[in-house]
Order: sequence, then C-alpha cells, then structure tokens
Amino acid sequence: MAHLTARSAYAHLVDRLNRFPQGAPPSDLLYRILGLLFTEREAALVAQLPIRPFTVARAAAVWKMPAGEAQVILDGLASRAILLDLLQGDEQVYVLPPPMAGFFEFSLMRVRGDVDQRVLSELLYQYLTVEEDFVKALFTTGETQLGRAFVHEPVLTSEQALHVLDYERASSVIGSSRDIGIGLCYCRHKKQHLGQACDAPLGICMTFGGTAGSLIRHDYARRVDAIEALDLLQQARDRRLVQFGENVRQHVAFICNCCGCCCEAMIAAQRFGSLRPIHTTNFLPVVAPQTCNGCGRCVAACPVGAMALVSAQHPRLPKKKRSHLNEETCLGCGVCVAACQKASLTLTSRAERVITPLNSTHRVVLMAIERGKLQNLIVDHQALASHRAMAAILGVILKLPPIKQALASRQLRSRYLEKLLGSGPKHNLSPVA
Repeated sequence: MAHLTARSAYAHLVDRLNRFPQGAPPSDLLYRILGLLFTEREAALVAQLPIRPFTVARAAAVWKMPAGEAQVILDGLASRAILLDLLQGDEQVYVLPPPMAGFFEFSLMRVRGDVDQRVLSELLYQYLTVEEDFVKALFTTGETQLGRAFVHEPVLTSEQALHVLDYERASSVIGSSRDIGIGLCYCRHKKQHLGQACDAPLGICMTFGGTAGSLIRHDYARRVDAIEALDLLQQARDRRLVQFGENVRQHVAFICNCCGCCCEAMIAAQRFGSLRPIHTTNFLPVVAPQTCNGCGRCVAACPVGAMALVSAQHPRLPKKKRSHLNEETCLGCGVCVAACQKASLTLTSRAERVITPLNSTHRVVLMAIERGKLQNLIVDHQALASHRAMAAILGVILKLPPIKQALASRQLRSRYLEKLLGSGPKHNLSPVA
C-alpha cells in the first residue's frame, strides 16, 4: 500500500508538470528521476502548487498548514533549485519551473552530494535522449519553441550589424542584465558522468535576472559582472559554441553555449531539424562555389549537421568537393562562417523575418494555445473540484471551431467566457486545429 501511495504522489506531480506547456511525458524513467529529486511528501506537496508565481501565504492555504511551516518547505525546495524564489517588487514569490529549461538542468549546474549525480545523469540521458518522447514533446510540438539561436556577431558585416536588433545579440542581453549567473553546463556535466563529454568549457552557461538571482543565492550559479560574462562569451565563440537562449525579446532568462555533441537542443535539431525545434536567427549562410575548396571546416563546425560536402562538379577535378547548405535545418548561427578560412561563406538575410515572443508570459501563452493547455493557465489552481471541472470544460471549448465556441458560450451563459472567446482577432485564443 505504501508503494501505491508513493506512486500516487509522484503521479500527481507528473500531472502537475504536464499542466504547463513544457511538460514531461510519463514513463518509468521519469518516475525514477523524480524519486531522486523529490521525497514522496515533497512530490505530493509540489503537485498542488499553482502554475503562476505564488506567495508563502498562498502555498500555506493550498497545503492547509501554518505559514511558518510552509516557508520552511518552500525555502528547502528553493535551496535545491526545485523552486525558484523571486522578488516581484517588494514581495517574495516562488515558482515551480518546468523540467526544461528548469529543475532538470539546475540539478546538474553544480557539483553536489545530496543527489547521486552519476545515477541522475544516466537516467536523464535515457529519458531525454534514448526514449525521445520528452525531447519530441519539448522541441517539436507547436510553432512556438522554448529557445532560439543567437547570431555569431563577429561575422556580421557593418551593414548587417546595423539591422541586427539588440535582443538578437547575446552581448546585448549580457550588457543589459542586472543579475548574471554562471553555472556548470548541464549537458556537458551530464555527459561527463557518462564518460562522453567533449572538451568544451564546462563553467560557461549563463542565467539572467530573477532566475540568476535565485540560483546565485543557493550556490547553483556564481555571480559575475558583464565584463566577465562577455569574456566567457568570447571564449565560447572561440570554441565555435552556439549561443542558444530563451525565445523572448525582453528579460531573457538564460543563454547556453552549446556544442553539437552534448547539448540536447542541438541534438534535437539534428534529429528533427525539419520540424524547427529551435527558432533560427534571421540569417542564412551562402556558399561561394568558386572559392570553396571543400576543406570541411564548416561541416565540422556546424552544430546541427546543416552543412555537408558534395561534388563540386568540376570538369577537370572529379573528386573535388564543395560545401552545401541544407536551409531547412540551418540555425543561421554563423558558426560555419567563422570557421571558414577562405572567406567562402557569408551571411545573408532570410526572406521572411523570424518572429520572437515579447517576453516569457507571451511565449508561455503562445505555447499553451498551440499545445491545447491554455485552460491550465486560465484556471491555474485546480485543487477544488469546481476548478478542475472548469479547466476541463475550457480545454474542450478552446479546441472547438469558432461557431461551436459561440454555441458553447451561449449555453454556459458566462460573460467571462464570452469575453475570452470574443469575435475579434485579438481575443482569438483558440488553438489552430
């Protein structure tokens, strides 16, 4: 019976994780991962937490316990980077981040002894890389994705640099951030435990703002100033690492410096590139066939396998090769341009500009709409049966065609629902069928 109770606690936690747009498909591996990171009691408590940021008082009310006791539990979870503790104005709030980018990564952003990180690394590798359900759900569902690539700024021409917006520059994100934290690269740290890590720098991944502040407070990241962060950015560029960051224009929470062999986002792009798992930059590399000597440096540098060597079709040199770009899978990062020693690669603007969500709220709402989970954001706390019922009803209604939405609205006689399903385009929250 105890085993069934424990399984139930973790099952409720899995259900809670999957109410957020970035969820975690259930599997035995996931239960084993959660069993390492959460006690049974913690799993049962965290499963009840709201999606949006909440106060100690809110958690205490949900958990039906004194505020002091709730504070101790919340602070304990934050100290292990399960929760993030943030300041909103003068108020302390907490939030449960998704597994990615969230507490999966945080669990390996520093060396720690309270969790068997070797076992955890093996489980995460199996769950994220071998099973594939998680990475497919995270990176290939919907049009709006978690992360985007940043352009390799040093290869931009003077003319191009004039048209690159600040949010498209990793250097600008660093320069405008109040709090900057540097932690271990989760992907390479995990691969290190598996004996598969490359020699790219380990302590080089960046967090910003409230996320950085929480991780710094609990020693999951070290505070650096913009000068040191820019120096680390240059080290990453020198190693041909790709800057992969949160897919927002304002208040970017993270920028990872990724290799193609360890980084899960890059591996997802290699496997599912045609499905656009990563939002690209607004550039594409162009090969100059008359000067390309087929050395293969660009092919080796590309983190997602978008460059390849093909026949140069030279009439007198039948074995001569040249580089060829697969535009469908290219991130537009420009790392290949930096690797080319013959100046045979240049960047050109994409025909259609890539749209980036304004901020994390905008991104999460878009992801929720596309994944059929908007009702979980609207009816956030579902502890009451009435709230769970309303969320279920909204989940069905938001998937209906507009005509049926109108019928449902009239039948429910809800002014709130009528406003939500308003006929104007700005109110159209229904996922595209």
